Amino acid sequence: MPPDDDDDAALFREAIGPIKRLPESTPAPGKPRPRPAARMAERDEREARSEFQRGLDDLSALAAGDTLSYRRDSVPPAVFQRLKRGRFSTQDELDLHGATMLQAESMLRHFLAEAHAHEFGCVRIIHGKGQRDDGGLPVLKNLVDRALRQRADVLAFHSAPAAQGGTGAVVVLLARR
Repeated sequence: MPPDDDDDAALFREAIGPIKRLPESTPAPGKPRPRPAARMAERDEREARSEFQRGLDDLSALAAGDTLSYRRDSVPPAVFQRLKRGRFSTQDELDLHGATMLQAESMLRHFLAEAHAHEFGCVRIIHGKGQRDDGGLPVLKNLVDRALRQRADVLAFHSAPAAQGGTGAVVVLLARR
């Protein structure tokens, strides 16, 4: 019997002919659950930042031409002298020119983590001299000095020799794993 012209559904079924049902399938997976937040790690990071800021406030600021210098007791004086003279070849370099204080802090943290992951022994960080017309203190230089002193993986650091950036850069000796 031909379908009624007014019944669109019947016309459609006649036009497509017999159908073959697909087998039942499992339902599509729902949205994945969100990853749990690392609240303790976030709290530790906030506390470390505030501790870092207190450290910045406690120490006297360095001027543009001042030399950065630091050595842990475990580093022999002869090794430190080699570092001061630029006798270590740097395996990576970070340039902080143009970065804000917050950007530089983050970049420095990531750079040192990468250097540690690649087991680099010596790196150079270019912070610039921070010489300005207004006579302000070099913000990035002071930030680098304070941050490096607080890291357990930094054995020693010293301003680079003149040919490698002078007081606008620092050469850092890192602990290996």
